[in-house]
Amino acid sequence: MKKIILAMIICFGIFISGAKSSEASELYDVIYQNILYCNGDATESQRITEAIFYASAKCEVDPILITSVMEAESNFHFDSYSKAGAIGLMQIMPETAQEVGINPYDFFENILGGVIYLGEQIKKFSSWGEYGITYAVAAYNAGPGAVEKFGGVPNYTETQNYVVTVAKNYNKILKMLS
Repeated sequence: MKKIILAMIICFGIFISGAKSSEASELYDVIYQNILYCNGDATESQRITEAIFYASAKCEVDPILITSVMEAESNFHFDSYSKAGAIGLMQIMPETAQEVGINPYDFFENILGGVIYLGEQIKKFSSWGEYGITYAVAAYNAGPGAVEKFGGVPNYTETQNYVVTVAKNYNKILKMLS
């Protein structure tokens, strides 16, 4: 299954132009190891990694960003729930799940739905300049309306900390790759 996922990613061109199969394999392994470290369950960590790469290819969203958001949201534990009512690995709110057409209680759909929503935010804020991805991450946490209202990362401590956490997670994975 791992080889099928890696082949699919390469075919969809998610990686930097000219990326080699060995680079894709290394990225898969680094993301898997990061998830396993947090989750502790090898089988579930492999399922999560495969779903990340599938959703990445399908939605054209960076798998490192997906992993970084998921770590900030649930620390890779499917049974995570927030006080606000967010569900699962990607901490999908029921209203958001309905908007993107997924069942947030389904393991795979939770990941795919979160990536669909993240991808929508990336598209929405990509024209906002060099911080477009940062604003998309903030919108994932606080909602796009809050980002629009504040003209950037909202002045909410939770969202500001969230954006920093996602960036730290992203940089940690980049360091693991070097």
